[in-house]
Amino acid sequence: MSNYSIAVIGDLNSVMGFKALGLDVHAVDTPQAARETLHRLAKENCAVIYVTETLAKDLDADIARYKDAPTPAVILIPGKEGSLGIGMTNLKRSVERAVGADIL
Repeated sequence: MSNYSIAVIGDLNSVMGFKALGLDVHAVDTPQAARETLHRLAKENCAVIYVTETLAKDLDADIARYKDAPTPAVILIPGKEGSLGIGMTNLKRSVERAVGADIL
């Protein structure tokens, strides 16, 4: 049986609090570093990867690559700047695809 992990990718100030919850924290400063970390974690049996919206806005194609895969689930979260609305937009799209209508 495989051991799966949960990770968070984002700027230092946005992600350090997750360390106290036992999540694997990956503080990165650039979209390129986030991209490399995302793909590495996906290969390392990470089941859930949280990515701050600030970084995710530059990683559309990379995140889309995992959209239909069973793992990892890539979930966008607000960073220290607050929500950019990207996570909610993606959630609405997923619900519409699953249900056939916008119920949110």
